[in-house]
Amino acid sequence: MKYILPILLGYLLGCSHMAFYIGKLKKLDIRSAGSGNLGASNATVLFGWGSGVLVALHDIGKGYLAVLLAKWLFPELSYAGAAAGVACVLGHIFPFYLKFKGGKGLASYFGMTLALNWRLALLLGTIIVLATLITDFIAIGTLGTILVAPVYVGITTHDLLLAAILCIATAVMLCKHWENIVRIVKKEEIGLRATARGDNRVDK
Repeated sequence: MKYILPILLGYLLGCSHMAFYIGKLKKLDIRSAGSGNLGASNATVLFGWGSGVLVALHDIGKGYLAVLLAKWLFPELSYAGAAAGVACVLGHIFPFYLKFKGGKGLASYFGMTLALNWRLALLLGTIIVLATLITDFIAIGTLGTILVAPVYVGITTHDLLLAAILCIATAVMLCKHWENIVRIVKKEEIGLRATARGDNRVDK
């Protein structure tokens, strides 16, 4: 019961969506365009790299902030930071005021790991960049990241409960990215290079 407050804190922070706010300013519901995803990748596809970077920084920041605030407010709870971080990822994916249709959670997941373990975040960042550049698909980098994180934590800290908490976010994100994997197999997914060219922007 003591973990309800840090979990609620993390979830509410996660519900903040810069991609949705930018879409409103540009008079477009981003959930009905592109991939329909409220995240940095879809914002980049639809509005350009400037908007994509802003969304990414916002989403990373809220994951980072969720962990730090929970640790500060609930120092007596050993896993308050991890619980709030995972809740933030879930809030990003399932925002209550947007009919539980949000983003895929990668940036917030990265922000969470950055606050929990900067070495892990460095490793995950490397995986994201290399896998995305090699395959041309951010989804591949995402899958590598969320699979490595709980394994790394379990091996390096021997804290199986912490690894299990991270696995909650990993499992949900795997389900959310299944459609991306299907599109990649069918060669229907929008690649990074096409995004860089701005082939699918709606505000050219």
